[in-house]
Amino acid sequence: MDCNQVFVSKVKRLIVVFTLLVAFLSVKIDAFAQVDSAVVPVDSVVAESAEAVSGEHGSVKKEEEKFEPTKVIMEHIADSHMWHLWGHTSLPLPVILYTPSGIEVFSSENFHHGEHDYTGSFHTYRLDEDHVKVIGTDGKVDETASASILDFSITKNVASMFVAIAVILILFISVANTYKKRIGKAPKGLQSFMEPIIVFVRDDIAKPNIGHNYAKFMPYLLTVFFFILINNLFGLIPIFPGGANVTGNITLTFVMAVGTLIIVNINGNKYYWKHIFKPDVPLWLYPIMIPVELIGIISKPFALMVRLFANITAGHIIVLSLISLIFIFETLAIAPVSVAFVLFMDVLELLVAFLQAFIFTLLTALFIGMAVEEHH
Repeated sequence: MDCNQVFVSKVKRLIVVFTLLVAFLSVKIDAFAQVDSAVVPVDSVVAESAEAVSGEHGSVKKEEEKFEPTKVIMEHIADSHMWHLWGHTSLPLPVILYTPSGIEVFSSENFHHGEHDYTGSFHTYRLDEDHVKVIGTDGKVDETASASILDFSITKNVASMFVAIAVILILFISVANTYKKRIGKAPKGLQSFMEPIIVFVRDDIAKPNIGHNYAKFMPYLLTVFFFILINNLFGLIPIFPGGANVTGNITLTFVMAVGTLIIVNINGNKYYWKHIFKPDVPLWLYPIMIPVELIGIISKPFALMVRLFANITAGHIIVLSLISLIFIFETLAIAPVSVAFVLFMDVLELLVAFLQAFIFTLLTALFIGMAVEEHH
């Protein structure tokens, strides 16, 4: 009887999990379809009028524009000045431009999804492929003036990153206050959920790779781990405040890689620099070894940058490509196959979200450990 109850309990859990996954996928497909229909202009859907083959009356034939998966997928994974909410509703974000004449600040709503130009205090601007360009007096893009403008706009990725930072602050401030109130007591509530992850980063990442000086670098390692993890998880949510491809943006991964590069080389001891500029090899090998070691300083963080960017972006592209099959074939027959593969990929993406945060933090700790390792 007990075995039967356990079996029934497990089946119920599987049904609940499967139901949640199907609901999650339904929202994702709906959001995908809504955004796709929102970005296609009405006049591009209607074909040109055709003349009558015979007689005085003509016949107008309308054909729907062929679905372009590449264009739609790239629009989903790229950054944007608008944050899609639901249906045809989007959240306009502030556009902040630094021009030689001064600073321009206005809402991206003025572009009307790229259909209208906006005349500011100094120039007229146009949203060209989600890039703000300056329009000349002839009505065309002025590339020279556009190149002189620095864009500090709060885009979808930046706004999503702020949301992730707010979540991290709320989590850690709450947990820190709990630790202050419950000194010497067992973890409770959110504290009991966060503590195993923090201990994992400390005992399985920092200590083995850095050594006895690990505590000095724990704040940075924890920040990197949770920042990547939270942004990865938000990227899997198809509706607001998720859906942004933050860690799949190579600009962000570049900045994070530069942060690791700076920390590693600032904390490098004399043995670390001796290994680079005075390696234990014959003198005639120095012209070869020194350039190789100098290249290694750059190649290590470069690998961090590309690995995180490529894995997250590839996962999003695969999921969106599988959803696109439904719109490409325009038949419900392909839907069960597409849904099954998307469910599998979503579960795999959830694993990748944790795995990429772990790998980036692990390699960062490894590079720091190589820089601070004492000579034996």
